[in-house]
Amino acid sequence: MGMKLIAAADYQDMSQKAASIFLKQMEQKKQSVLGLATGGTVKGVYSELVDVFIEGEISFAEAASFNLDEYFGMKKEDPNSYFSYMQEQFFSKTDFALERNHIPDGTAADPMEECSRYDRLIEQAGGVDLQLLGIGENGHIGFNEPGTPFEIGTHLVRLTESTRQANARYFETMAQVPKEAITMGIGTIMKSRKIVLLASGVKKAGAIEQLWYGEVTEDFPASVLKQHPDATIIADKEALSGIRMDGKGELHQ
Repeated sequence: MGMKLIAAADYQDMSQKAASIFLKQMEQKKQSVLGLATGGTVKGVYSELVDVFIEGEISFAEAASFNLDEYFGMKKEDPNSYFSYMQEQFFSKTDFALERNHIPDGTAADPMEECSRYDRLIEQAGGVDLQLLGIGENGHIGFNEPGTPFEIGTHLVRLTESTRQANARYFETMAQVPKEAITMGIGTIMKSRKIVLLASGVKKAGAIEQLWYGEVTEDFPASVLKQHPDATIIADKEALSGIRMDGKGELHQ
């Protein structure tokens, strides 16, 4: 199938289109293993899925999830942790079984062992059926920054200054922004059977243009998705400002 690009009118339309893919996945397989992301871009997807759950049209009781990343050195109870984000945005509002929601342990005494444990858990669960991704302005996916080897598994990463600046809005001071994170590696992400990447806003236009028209290079981590058999990009009008779309609002590579 290769990579597919779907145009959305705006943020809400993007969120609805992404949620519909997740709903279809859950309808086809109640025990789906979902790869989940955090950040502003994906909040709308969780909101849409919560609404459908409340309406009684879907259950996550038999599903499992693996989150992309967690700040290293941060307790899960911290309101800025990705554990707290997922609880607030999604898990606490649905029937997910908490013991099947997996997020890297940011307080692990041995981060290398925690990374290995996380990859083993994903394998034991049968692999990720559907992975949700955002994209950084520099092309990062998860916290895999430019220069990250494509084959790497879950690992501890030192966050770039630009990524820390982008995350600073969630913290009171720059000093509080974590400098390291445990992230699912590109090699781990690429093992997912399906991938959906979201982009919203004019700030992401350059990244989407490079992803679609550019070459595959470790200098732009998201470019690896061109090598995935089933990757879908859903982007709103502003994020697509550098793309020549067809009349159907869909492009294929």
